[in-house]
Amino acid sequence: MRVSYLELTQIPAPIPAHSGEERISREKLPVSEYLDLYTVVGAPVRWDQRLKMPRTELTRLLESERSQIYVLRDRERQALGFCEFERSLAEIELRNFGLVPAAQGKGLGSWLLRTALHSEWKLQPGRIWLHTDHWDHPAALRVYESAGLRIYRVREEPPGDL
Repeated sequence: MRVSYLELTQIPAPIPAHSGEERISREKLPVSEYLDLYTVVGAPVRWDQRLKMPRTELTRLLESERSQIYVLRDRERQALGFCEFERSLAEIELRNFGLVPAAQGKGLGSWLLRTALHSEWKLQPGRIWLHTDHWDHPAALRVYESAGLRIYRVREEPPGDL
């Protein structure tokens, strides 16, 4: 499987204007709500890593300061997508990012990603990085690059846990 590694080492691309009723907020989600959203967003692209984690380990991660989740919600407060980061001392990893299928193709993903990147960039990390592969949404690489992330490595890896 071809895996592309991308990083952001300078200020992200500007946040696009948004005139809809959707809102983005940083949230500490309860495990059940997190897993529901993770499943709806991730099922089409075969996410399963968080589903396989022991519940106590996932709870500790989600409650920790290392974990930061930005949730996109509609006017009825229904979650439309999320952007999940894991912070370390020198860098921040974008672990999971996506929208529910009904919210895709409306420019909301770019808005969510750039808003979250700008918020995380305020911490002045050495970099923000992620990896993506051919199982991700077909627009993923384009959305990441339009937000200012650049490919720094591409390699073939055996398929494994997502």
